[in-house]
Formats: sequence, C-alpha cells, structure tokens
Amino acid sequence: MRNLKMGKNSITKHSIALGAMLGLALGMIAGPTLAAPHKPNTSTDVPVKMVVTVKPHRGAEVPVVAEADVKVYQRDLQNKVTSWIPLQGDRAGLQLFILIDDNSRDSLSLQFSSIAKFIDEQPASTAIAVGYMHNGMVTTAQALTTDHALAQKALRLPIGASAGYTSPYLALSDLMKKWPETQDRREILMFTNGIDPLGGGSSNDPFTNPYLDEALNRAQRGGFIVYSIYTPGAGVAGRSGFRTNLAQSGLDLLAQKTGGETYYLGLGASVDFTPYLQDVSYNLKHQYELTFLAKGANKPSLEPVKVKTEMPNMGLRTAENGYVGTGI
Repeated sequence: MRNLKMGKNSITKHSIALGAMLGLALGMIAGPTLAAPHKPNTSTDVPVKMVVTVKPHRGAEVPVVAEADVKVYQRDLQNKVTSWIPLQGDRAGLQLFILIDDNSRDSLSLQFSSIAKFIDEQPASTAIAVGYMHNGMVTTAQALTTDHALAQKALRLPIGASAGYTSPYLALSDLMKKWPETQDRREILMFTNGIDPLGGGSSNDPFTNPYLDEALNRAQRGGFIVYSIYTPGAGVAGRSGFRTNLAQSGLDLLAQKTGGETYYLGLGASVDFTPYLQDVSYNLKHQYELTFLAKGANKPSLEPVKVKTEMPNMGLRTAENGYVGTGI
C-alpha cells in the first residue's frame, strides 16, 4: 500500500509540474499584454493631426475604413482617436509640388507625356506647382495653381551635368521652409537620383547625412508627405552603382519617414513612369485626416506613432512620427 501511495503522490507531483510548464508555455505563446489605453487628460493632452493613406495589401478595392477600425499607439500607450475624416468632397484640398532635379539626364523628357497626363488627371481641388532643384534651392517654374494646363507648360528639359551635383535634400528643405501654412494637404513628388555629395560624403551614406536629417525633421513637423521617382543623373557621379544604391536608400528613408513612397527599377532609368504615377494618384485619392489625443510634451517634439487597423487585407501608411505640442 505504501508503494502505491508513494506512486500516487509521485504522479500527482508530476502532473502539477506538467501543468505549470504547460501554463508557462501558453503564456509565452499568448505574447505580451496589449498596450494600455491612455486615459485622456483635458488639461495636458493635445490633439495631433496626421494624414493617413489607406491601401489594401492585395487587389484594388478599398473598403470604407471607419473611425472605430483605427488604433493609434504612442510608445506603449494606446491613444484616443477623436476624428477620422476622408479627404474627399469639401475636404479634398491638396497642394502638390512636382520637384525635378536639374542635373537629371535629358532623357527625362521622354517621360513628360506621362507626367503631363498625371497632372491633367488630378481633380480640380488639387493645386499643382512645378519647380527645379539646383544649387541647394528650388526655382519655381509654376506656382501652385488649379489651372493644370499651366503646370503642364512648366515642364522643361533639365539642365544636366552643368547644373552640378549639390544636395536634393537641401533643396527640399528650402521648399518646405518657404511653403505657407494651409489647411490643405501638402505633398511633394520628386524626380531625382538622390545623390548628395554635400551631406552624404563620397559614399553618399544617407544615415550620416545632416541635410537628409533636416529634411526629415522639417517634413514630419510640417506634415509633408514626400514621394520620389528615381531618375538617373547626368555626368560621372550618376554612373556609380554603389553610390546609386545608397542614394536610393536615402529616398526609401525619406518615403518611410514621411508616409510617402519611392519608386525605382534597379539602378537604371525606368522605361515608363506611368505605373508609378498611377500609384501616386491612387494614394492621393485614398487618404484620411486622423486626429488623436497625445500627452503634451515639455516642448513641441516629434514622437513615434504607430497607426494600425485589424481590418483584413488593409494597410495604413503614415509618417513615423507625429508632431506633439506642449499642451499648455
């Protein structure tokens, strides 16, 4: 009998141990606890506005995304969404600046018919400007206008190698710095190779480029969304594969941080920009203005923000950081 009791005790202890191990394993599978919701405080919380692009992972149909489908996280806290407005109808206002690198090859002119078609297809609520980057600044060929024919006429051959290689990001910052405040969206479409010998050094490393950092900071603070289409540059500098790879990484970083996209096909010139331009148009037509409450900082600052949805096959694209005020 004693042996039987000892056997039962041993089985019982073994079962308890197995149960504990199973519970621990299930806990690990379940993963970390969900982010705690941030309790709004009207005395310190500030509204933060961001433009969000809604895009399905597969297919072209975009279902309606309701406010309840959107969740915002700031570090480890879930923030309260206060509004989610589709930027259509009387809220469709958009200011779009087409920015062309003046040291691009003259073969860019072969894409002018596609660019002109893209301009023509934008809705009447979109004001379009055209400018050229050189010497670290932007020369505006056509100011913002809803007369799209005027914007089309501003397209011209780039200067080419004689324009010299400066910093496209210095020019981008110059444009954003001079752009007046508006209630409309502010978005930029760049045609450039992204090579920046001033800020990135001989290797053109985007991760040590102060001009790119400044452009990223200014874009996120001002709510600018930046798209870019890779366009090879004229001259010897535009022929280095290693430098081009890093330059394209810089354009990727710019798109990722601002909520835009960048387009290229290897290291050479794309035969036709039409698919890229169609994708930009698609994005512009499927954007929302998101407002959420965030805890006010000691001074205005950029804070990491993640915007998510649990809707199947649906992606939300926005800037990586939101500009949070003091709440005072």
